[in-house]
Amino acid sequence: MKFCWSTLMVKNLEESLRFYRDIVGLNVDRRFNAGPGIEIVFLGDGETKIELICNEALKDVNYGHDISLGFEVNSVDEMMAYIKEKGMDIYGGPFQPNPHTRFFYVLDPNGLKIQFVENI
Repeated sequence: MKFCWSTLMVKNLEESLRFYRDIVGLNVDRRFNAGPGIEIVFLGDGETKIELICNEALKDVNYGHDISLGFEVNSVDEMMAYIKEKGMDIYGGPFQPNPHTRFFYVLDPNGLKIQFVENI
């Protein structure tokens, strides 16, 4: 069995797309309409993708507080500076739970925790 994608319901597709494309650095794989008022975008270059779904009929999305998506970065310090340069807040961290891993969190436009991880 192979993991295919994580689906994220989003309130504003363009705002979420800018975050995952411009901040996280994911490329748009494909984008299409999936029915009246529903648009889907798949992002990512590798095997595993992120699927953003915007359904105009849904007024709110809710992610649990205990869920996050992690993305590897070359430098936590550089990524934190980039996040601040973009006018975004650091949600938590940086943390270093062991000598080999350092990370911090931001919130995506829908309130989902995004973890940027540096493997030391």
